[in-house]
Amino acid sequence: MSDRHTAGMTTRRAVLGDAHVDRAEAARTDLDTPFQTLITEGAWGTVWASDAISRRERSMLTLALLAATGNFEEIPMHIRATARTGASKTDVMEAFQHVAIYAGVPRANHAIKLAKQTYAEMETDQ
Repeated sequence: MSDRHTAGMTTRRAVLGDAHVDRAEAARTDLDTPFQTLITEGAWGTVWASDAISRRERSMLTLALLAATGNFEEIPMHIRATARTGASKTDVMEAFQHVAIYAGVPRANHAIKLAKQTYAEMETDQ
């Protein structure tokens, strides 16, 4: 394993939590191993591992980009990660307001719906 992979797994676990990463690792197959390595080293071992901006800011950017590009399936996972990144509900709503202005109200509206559902689940789980 490379240093970037090790850093990526450490960061991924810190942001997403051990349970999420353990489930993802258990589901990994020979088919998707190259992809899992790519995201572990690229996303988690490079972008998320950088200390140039805070994890709170990175979380807000990630959520805004996911909403703006219509990648809604990833939003609940990253809403759950806010419990570890320090991004507040207000931070998330500010990010989604930017999405509304710069990428479209329907995308922001759907992202907000997903955020509300996910926060409600998180409260129930506690």
